[in-house]
Amino acid sequence: MKYVSLVIAVAAVAVGTAPAAAADLDSFTSPSGNIGCIIYEEYLRCDIAERDWSPPPRPADCPSFTGYGQGIGMDAHGPAAFVCAGDTALNMGRPLGYGQTHSSQGFTCTSEEAGLRCTNADGHGFRLARQAYDLF
Repeated sequence: MKYVSLVIAVAAVAVGTAPAAAADLDSFTSPSGNIGCIIYEEYLRCDIAERDWSPPPRPADCPSFTGYGQGIGMDAHGPAAFVCAGDTALNMGRPLGYGQTHSSQGFTCTSEEAGLRCTNADGHGFRLARQAYDLF
């Protein structure tokens, strides 16, 4: 149950009582703060606060009481997909400056003025920006 683990680890870090497992939590934001990412247990999730695009339709297995379309996530292997979640990856971690790359737990993310580009070990990934998104 990766979702619960992520929520517990983030909450523990926020209150300063992180368990040993939370040491594997890695996070960063875009320089503007519009995008925030968390890497935990070989899972990457990036959320966006303001966007000019609409996500694909909400899947049937995503409950209406959760958010959808605010973020993209992926495992260390396999394709990226939109997340269905009631929490956020925003406002966590240090800014990743334009032109800088962050690599952790099999993921590589590069901050660009046009947005954020992240890939996993298989070469799958996404681009996330205010103007557009792309899953590849």
